[in-house]
Amino acid sequence: MDNTPLFTDDTIVFGLLMLSLGFVFLTESIKTGFWSKFYKIVPGLFMAYMIPAVLTTLGLIAPEWQTVSENGDVTEHSSNLYYVSSRYLLPAALVLMTLSIDLKAVFNLGWKALIMFFTGTVGIIIGGPIAILLISAVSPETVGGVGPDAVWRGLSTLAGSWIGGGANQTAMLEIYGYNQKLYGGMVFVDIVVANIWMALLLIGIGKRNRINKWLKADTSSIEELKEKVTTFSEKVKRNPSLTDIMIIGAIAFGAVSLAHLCSNVLAPFFDELVAGISSQTTRNIFTFLGSKFFWMISIATLIAIILSFTKAKNYEGAGASKFGSVFIYILVASIGMKMDLTLIFDNLGLIAIGIVWMSIHALLLIGIAKLIKAPYFFLAVGSQANVGGAASAPIVASAFHPSLATVGVLLAVFGYAVGTIAAIGCTILMQLAAAG
Repeated sequence: MDNTPLFTDDTIVFGLLMLSLGFVFLTESIKTGFWSKFYKIVPGLFMAYMIPAVLTTLGLIAPEWQTVSENGDVTEHSSNLYYVSSRYLLPAALVLMTLSIDLKAVFNLGWKALIMFFTGTVGIIIGGPIAILLISAVSPETVGGVGPDAVWRGLSTLAGSWIGGGANQTAMLEIYGYNQKLYGGMVFVDIVVANIWMALLLIGIGKRNRINKWLKADTSSIEELKEKVTTFSEKVKRNPSLTDIMIIGAIAFGAVSLAHLCSNVLAPFFDELVAGISSQTTRNIFTFLGSKFFWMISIATLIAIILSFTKAKNYEGAGASKFGSVFIYILVASIGMKMDLTLIFDNLGLIAIGIVWMSIHALLLIGIAKLIKAPYFFLAVGSQANVGGAASAPIVASAFHPSLATVGVLLAVFGYAVGTIAAIGCTILMQLAAAG
């Protein structure tokens, strides 16, 4: 099927995304009338994500499409904007937002951040089998299938993605041998459900004060960290010169270059090392070490943390984190572009499983947050460090304050580490639920 969007040239599509972001920031800056009331309900970050999704839904742009030649040959096409945003701009943003970090204050955020992260993990582990049991009571064929076509095998890839990331998802596909012709449907469910949940979290950020009041949360450690960074930023604040801006660019993309260089060496090395492990279970647990993306994000963050102990942190005064925020918003727009809202209705059975699954994850997080009086920040970032991984956890974290992006990355790295083994536990439970 030929589903070519109106605009296929990335230079034009990028311009549309930037116009969307410009529209969001322009309307958000209006302090009276309709827009003032609108942005009190809907956060700007959510609009930065949703407008590109609407453009994709209307067929103006697309992340992927097919063309059919006169003799029936099908050619696959795709936009490179998400790849560029996630591989170049995301690590650059992490470097610039982490430059002025106070590492001691980050660790002072304490045990509640870890509790909420692991609660999110447990929510995914138990959510899968409960979703199968609930949906099977209404529509048994939705969770059926035998052999490689068994739905629980496909759902194992969702567990890998929602606890760890892409590498863990691929590992689960290999472990459980799901029919690769059907795999695209699971990837689609992953994108739709994870993006709907991220959209809800972004809306919640605009109401975080009311949510924190309901949770009776102690936000003092987060406010202390924000205060420290803001005070430091004010102390070193200056009108940036061209030299300042060029050096900020050099720090950001020099670190990205070094991160890619190291990941190009480390990923193949660990891939070969892990491939040599005799036990298949152990081998699959450590698959994430062969992921270039994992190493690239980890090394970029490590470089930034090291630089935060040098005079480089003074570039925060010239607006380092603001440049980082620009890159994050471009990434948000490119993620929104991957969402075609009409596709939600194409596979309602699997989408229903995904929504029930994510709802259980959400309810468990809300329950534990209420119990331990954890702030909404820990709930949102703990969830995204699982479900979204290193690409979206910093987005949600930085929406609270640019200085908090590092917290999202550090928790997401945990997700990579526990992703496969936790997903295997989830899949065993889903297999039992499907059999029952």
